[in-house]
Amino acid sequence: MGNFNPEMLQELLPQYYKRLFPYSQFIRWLQYGNIDKNYLSHREFSFTLEGDIYLRYLTFTNQAEFEAALKKKCPIKIDIGAVYNARATEHRRMTNFAPMERELVFDVDLTDYDDVRTCCSGASICPKCWRYMTVAVQIIDSGLREDFGFNNILWVYSGRRGIHCWVCDPQARQLSGKARSAVAEYLQLVSGGDQTTRKVNLKGEMGVHPSVERAVNIIKKNFQKLCLEDQDILGNGRWNKVVDIISDNDLKDDILSSMESCSTSIQRWNVLSGKVRDYVNAKDWKKRKTTKAVLQEIMLQFAYPRLDIAVSKGMNHLLKAPFCVHPKTGRVCVPFDPSKAEQFNPDEVPTISTLLDEIDEFSKDASEAGKKMKDYKKTSLKESINIFEEFLSTMSKNWKGELIAQSDEAMDF
Repeated sequence: MGNFNPEMLQELLPQYYKRLFPYSQFIRWLQYGNIDKNYLSHREFSFTLEGDIYLRYLTFTNQAEFEAALKKKCPIKIDIGAVYNARATEHRRMTNFAPMERELVFDVDLTDYDDVRTCCSGASICPKCWRYMTVAVQIIDSGLREDFGFNNILWVYSGRRGIHCWVCDPQARQLSGKARSAVAEYLQLVSGGDQTTRKVNLKGEMGVHPSVERAVNIIKKNFQKLCLEDQDILGNGRWNKVVDIISDNDLKDDILSSMESCSTSIQRWNVLSGKVRDYVNAKDWKKRKTTKAVLQEIMLQFAYPRLDIAVSKGMNHLLKAPFCVHPKTGRVCVPFDPSKAEQFNPDEVPTISTLLDEIDEFSKDASEAGKKMKDYKKTSLKESINIFEEFLSTMSKNWKGELIAQSDEAMDF
């Protein structure tokens, strides 16, 4: 049941867009309770069709138009862009065409962890390396909420090997490009290419920033399982990449001399961390090249989120929409609850084939045949749409206040 064949996608998508795509919830999200009829029509969409046909600067006035377009075109991918100062279709006619509003978005992909993950590479994923995504959600979500005060945050599985974050608070949507860059760079700690030995540098003797300390504490809870057991970062032939982060050659040589006598990454980490602490405590801090912070730097370098901050910086950058169907895996790009990130398993995300089979199975049950309900409620997509609806419900509390303010302005004549 539900075995997905990419060659069947074009046959399955018409049924998906006809029976399962949550149009009303989707448009309700992007309308943000706005009473201005131009708000949605100034939003840019793009469709990718079979044969790599790319349609950009698409606009829709209402749900009916959007729904009709999806059912007619059956795109294999939908991307969402900014809200502009005019309909996106008019971008060539206007000299001052510019984005006015855009969700603050983040994109995290497991391919950016290929220098530290040892279980998989490229497009491949497994439960071991997916733990990187769990840590990323916990760190980014807590930073956005606690350090910036954002509340309306939508997390979405990309359908294959990554996650997307949509920050939808009014303050986030109205950020300038400069402010977006500042937020993205604040959340980016791991820098440098694959050839860089040290990608995290915590300077100073006065301790680290509270946001970094919070991230380290999150990583600590996952470090043994993720990095030492599953990824075996101090395994045979691998420990040099870790030890090279330490700048003091005497300390480095001392640690390396002890690696062979240990049999597991956990034992080697205990030896390494013990020797770092002994070294720091024994040396005059003004003369030493290494501080206790190096242990935090190692943990951050091997587990901190790898962000594609170009996605976050640009207001005109497009990002794949929730509830798309990934053309390679057939999995739906479903929202998930960040507070339950540890329970999310991409292998359990339904494929388009599974969902359509579930509708058929449901219909065969004679006792349920007479009941009228939306088709998605007959499938395992129901839970994901419920999460989306809960997200919308939380946001709608803010919309009510905004609607009242807009109504007052409209009546002020």
